[in-house]
Amino acid sequence: MSASYGYDQEEKVSKFLLGNEAIVRGALEARVNFAAGYPGTPSSEIIERLAGVAAQRGLHVEWSTNEKVATEGAGAAATAGLATLSAMKNAGLSVALDFLTHLSLTGLGKQGGSMVVAVCDDPDAHSSGDETDSRWQARFAYAPLLEPTSVQEARDLVKYAFELSRAQARYVMLRSYTRLSHASSIVEMGQLPPLADQKAVSDSDGCLTPYLARPAHARAIEALEGIRGEFEESAFNDYQGPEAPELLIVCSGAGYPAALEAVEILGLEGRVGILKLVTLWPFPQKLAAKHLAACDRALILEEVDPFLELMIKETISDQGLTGKTVLGKGSGQVPMFGEMTPDRAVAALAGIFGLEYEARSAGYVEKADKLVDELLVSRGLTWCPGCPHRGSFWSLERAIKAEGVDAFITGDIGCYTLDVFPEGKCQMNMLHAMGSGLGLASGLGQLGKMDYDQPVISICGDSTFFHSSLSGLINAIYNGSNLIHIILDNAATAMTGFQAHPGVGYNAMGQPAAKIDLEELCTSLGASVTVADAFDLKATAKTMRGLLQQKGGVRVLIIRRPCELVRMRQEKSKPFKVYVDQETCKGEECGICYSSFRCPAFALDREGGKARIRDDACPGCGLCVQICPFKAIQSEEVA
Repeated sequence: MSASYGYDQEEKVSKFLLGNEAIVRGALEARVNFAAGYPGTPSSEIIERLAGVAAQRGLHVEWSTNEKVATEGAGAAATAGLATLSAMKNAGLSVALDFLTHLSLTGLGKQGGSMVVAVCDDPDAHSSGDETDSRWQARFAYAPLLEPTSVQEARDLVKYAFELSRAQARYVMLRSYTRLSHASSIVEMGQLPPLADQKAVSDSDGCLTPYLARPAHARAIEALEGIRGEFEESAFNDYQGPEAPELLIVCSGAGYPAALEAVEILGLEGRVGILKLVTLWPFPQKLAAKHLAACDRALILEEVDPFLELMIKETISDQGLTGKTVLGKGSGQVPMFGEMTPDRAVAALAGIFGLEYEARSAGYVEKADKLVDELLVSRGLTWCPGCPHRGSFWSLERAIKAEGVDAFITGDIGCYTLDVFPEGKCQMNMLHAMGSGLGLASGLGQLGKMDYDQPVISICGDSTFFHSSLSGLINAIYNGSNLIHIILDNAATAMTGFQAHPGVGYNAMGQPAAKIDLEELCTSLGASVTVADAFDLKATAKTMRGLLQQKGGVRVLIIRRPCELVRMRQEKSKPFKVYVDQETCKGEECGICYSSFRCPAFALDREGGKARIRDDACPGCGLCVQICPFKAIQSEEVA
């Protein structure tokens, strides 16, 4: 698997790598021994690629049940003298933060271990519920923070992060972001170190706990001040431009390439200086002050929150600089949300210098929009053809209608989240973080004594259940909540790329592993458990109706059917040939298949006015046969 990517080649060569692959390469060159994480876009490829070379490089690589467990495992291995890495997206850092705040106080011990926490943020929330800025959490957790500005720098910084961590006996946080993790570029790679039998060191003499070491906080602050001194001299930080610029651009991450392009587009090379900062926390105040002293105005280019901007304002105050104007998010030149782009940088600079610049004329935009409307088909976010979640939500909708109740449904994070989008069934009423669905339902399930008479239903997937729903289920059972919890078991962490989890029977490296049985687990906790088939619509709806008629306790419904993409990979064939009988089809008089069921394989033939199935999109699951009231959808078994 790994050979096709090239990042695992042992010799010193240049390769075209994804940003996350560059992070992996840096870790391999730093002789990483242990890696753990939980899948989440845009971070997933880091653990996936490491898992692909784990056997040949003698690594331990795992998909942990959640990010907290991943960092705990990596932290423990680091205290045993190993080089470790934990990877996650921005939302996952919040899950891991409780442990990481303590690990910052104790450090990694005396065995020479190192630990890098790679956090991949998602500005503009491309695949996330929010665009949380992880830089604040590095400062909150007393963790050194590095932020690369290019794919090459990602590889270089990871190597440095391991060196810094080993020297300081502290973990180091590396912040990536969508446009870096999923960008690709030529990367100059160093020589991979020879394979070595790295021995973990067993040492129970020390005591790594902040609870028994009150000076730990003071020592953490002292260590950060030492690191600040190193950051002041770091070669990763860079300035280019005139000695006394009219304007100083201070930037990090995606702000740096945006600044370079904007200055070139506007021809401001002789008037504007660019200070690139890669070592963000502890902030190198003296370096920033040196360049701020040479001009009166500074423009801060960064993504999402004004983290860097506030550091610059703090520097001006702390260093006694006067007469300085800081422009950016606070002054309105840069938006307080979303990604940093060259267009945004150009707009900010053009406004400051009073220049007229139009990236695209109004006429161009108008013509482009018209062409888009004419040539492109609008495709809303929806479940894949053959997705079992479509059947599950179809059954749920009919069960609720048949019972004549107004159920309140709490959701979770996974493919089933697509329910809340316009192409979904729009049944979930409340949707927040991983595992929150059960926690919310547990609370609502206590309100019957306060005249709350809506049935409460929570929904999560199998991977999410193991990640963070289990504690919510225990809480609901322990405190006697009245709710139905539905686990959509599709045998995969499907939303982020079909990674392994404790319920699938194999690990991150594809090796056989213990398989946790959901039915046995929930039964052992004291819940009433029922299992249904997502593709048996009538039986599943009937089961749901029965659960809605029960008025007390925690009832768990496991709706089981493998993700269609997983099934197709395994079987490599269609179970049925599905077609629409044009004579029987009522077309636009009905439209249930393409307007209500909304499988992307269905389309309306505008000329004939009848529904049809696109063979290239149909997986042959046959689920749609059950939803046509006129029996126009037919199926034949594939020999």
